[in-house]
Amino acid sequence: HYFPKINSYEHDVTVGANKNSNKIIGEETENYAQGYFVYDSKKSGSVTISHLRFGSKPIRSSYLIESANFVGCHQFPLMEQFEVLEKIVPGGIFLLNAPYDKNTIWQHLPANVQSQIIAKRLKFYVIDAYKVAAETKMGVRINTIMQTCFFAISGVLPRTEAIAHIKKTIEKTYGSKGQNVVETNYQAVDQTLANLFEVSIPGVAGNRFPQPPIPEHAPDFVKRVTAIIIAGKGDSLPVSAFPPDGTWPTGTTQWEKRNIAQTIPIWDSEVCIQCNKCALVCPHAAIRVNVFEPGRLKDAPSSFKSVDYGGNEYAGMKYTVQVAPEDCTGCGVCVDVCPAKNKSQPKYKAINMESHRDHVKKEKENYAFFLDLPDPARSGVAVDTVKGTQFLKPLFEYSGACAGCGETPYVKLLSQLFGDRLLIANATGCSSIYGGNLPTTPWTVNAEGRGPAWANSLFEDNAEFGLGIRLAVAQRKMMAQNLLKNIASKYGDDRVRAILTAPQKTENDIQLQRVRVDELKKFLRENKFNNDFLEHADYLVDKSTWIVGGDGWAYDIGFGGLDHVLASGENVNVLVLDTMVYSNTGGQMSKGTPLGAVAKFATNGKDIPKKNLGFLAMSYGHVYVAQIAMGYRDLQTVKAFQEAEAYPGPSLIIAYSQCIAHGINMSIGMQHQKAAVDCGFWPLYRYNPEAIARRENPLKLDSKAPKTKFKDFARMETRFKMLEKTDPDREKVLIAAAQTEIHQQWSYLEQLAALDYSKIST
Repeated sequence: HYFPKINSYEHDVTVGANKNSNKIIGEETENYAQGYFVYDSKKSGSVTISHLRFGSKPIRSSYLIESANFVGCHQFPLMEQFEVLEKIVPGGIFLLNAPYDKNTIWQHLPANVQSQIIAKRLKFYVIDAYKVAAETKMGVRINTIMQTCFFAISGVLPRTEAIAHIKKTIEKTYGSKGQNVVETNYQAVDQTLANLFEVSIPGVAGNRFPQPPIPEHAPDFVKRVTAIIIAGKGDSLPVSAFPPDGTWPTGTTQWEKRNIAQTIPIWDSEVCIQCNKCALVCPHAAIRVNVFEPGRLKDAPSSFKSVDYGGNEYAGMKYTVQVAPEDCTGCGVCVDVCPAKNKSQPKYKAINMESHRDHVKKEKENYAFFLDLPDPARSGVAVDTVKGTQFLKPLFEYSGACAGCGETPYVKLLSQLFGDRLLIANATGCSSIYGGNLPTTPWTVNAEGRGPAWANSLFEDNAEFGLGIRLAVAQRKMMAQNLLKNIASKYGDDRVRAILTAPQKTENDIQLQRVRVDELKKFLRENKFNNDFLEHADYLVDKSTWIVGGDGWAYDIGFGGLDHVLASGENVNVLVLDTMVYSNTGGQMSKGTPLGAVAKFATNGKDIPKKNLGFLAMSYGHVYVAQIAMGYRDLQTVKAFQEAEAYPGPSLIIAYSQCIAHGINMSIGMQHQKAAVDCGFWPLYRYNPEAIARRENPLKLDSKAPKTKFKDFARMETRFKMLEKTDPDREKVLIAAAQTEIHQQWSYLEQLAALDYSKIST
């Protein structure tokens, strides 16, 4: 048998290529073949191991390979993180994708890897697959390139025959996406062999050792448990190592430095206009901004950049934009939205993508210094502005979401606006995977050690789960208020009254209430009151309860529960991260999938319109509803979050969330959001029932009338345009129907927004 083991990051599409390789071997040779794929569950930068087995005898069992003749490592950083060559046999073949040539690669390998190569007498090949991908316009997709390398050096098939089969598979796999995609893959195959080299192996190993996966100053649990799982050895941990009550430490993604980006954003301080939009849209909170006293710079690294702050609110202070180089996924969304242009070099902006390898060392030092800078006081931040929100510390950071994810900027903003008061009920889906997936958790705490409380419930009952949390919070607050009233004679009527009647609408209000409650708790401890009162006292500070999930939950499987919760009238907030497809399970159609889009279970284009969840919720009359798209109007997004949280009843925010399932370049995802709004496909509005009491129209349209055609937007995205290739007649019918639906929807919204409420009796 011949046993290859392939290590890769999921976003390079290696698993698909390995499956195709197995098919080629099983169908085009006399060999029997079997593939077994071990997946990490991160959405981006996920490590997958493909166990491919084949030989002349039937394979009658499935098991992981423990003795591999061939190992291909498709991502160079894995050499520092895992025992990549642990299971390769003596005399085996090792293929490595690396940003170094055959003459310099050896000195960049850790000593333990060098020793294994020498001791096992391996044949060692290297290719800079990302260079080939860039030159052939493949982006970061190196699957076809690495597949070609495998067949070229493994000897499973004659080289010419193998390449012919690869090209045949490319046509079959990508033909529906257009001939340009096919031709691009063909070019990648043709260029691969010219860039594949065998490495001459020195007789001795060097002394460069890999960095430990977790630094020494990490918490004990992280070192004992998290680090073991990160290293891929979680199966070796005993059950006793895990928390018995099911809770898990938060803020642990900060210890998992994945270094998956090929390029990272570098700030040009001279061009920057200090708008903070780059930080707002960053899906992974890997770009941060801050203002601080100039005196803090005395201990700064020499490469740390800062400029004078340009506004009156922080006059005399310094301003910095800083990237987290080891946590950035290199999506480039920040560069796309940057409005500042370098006048002398128009192709450059205030933030530009540059080589990770060239900048990671110094930016790592800069980021460590940046994190030690104090955050501005929340009570002084202008939270009603886009710029101001980004001076609030994100309490959701470095998640495993896809590079360029359209969901996480909203989640991050949620954590900034209401962070340490947040209680989140999260439906199963992408947001539960990148939100609470082990071994690390992106939800974290602030400088005081406070942070959101997060829990994942089922697809079908998350709305009810969140409602239960809301009711429990209200009950505990009422209990705390009653207990407080009972001790008024001892604690003082004025102090009790101040706590019970204090407004809690602004950050300053919240801070003052916390001071009052801290004084109360001190009194309770000193006078030895029971612990129940102490536990309930924190509920005298208002909490912000949010129910979060995707369209698969909100439109489909959990809709009955969501409808029940909205109808209840309770003060809960709902955030729907609408990707318009079941993103987490492979791109199946949901009721949120738009008319004309192709998805699994709608391969010939969905022929009924997208469910209008916003209209359904507005029909109740007592539900706050907002439809938002950060890429079109970011200030409207900020206002919607704040209005929803302030509204005393149920609130629903529906957020446009671009997804790789749409078949787009994720680096320009915000452009797609804008295009969706411009054509009327995704109108922006806010419906606030409180306006009715003021005899004002509750509906505000936040986007303009459609100014482009839906077909122009649709042809930007594979989910629509692939139907044009497979069934052009049907595509024309569905696109025309979608245009009609858009016109009807906008006309209806315009009529509602134009109603005169000034004469309505209240």
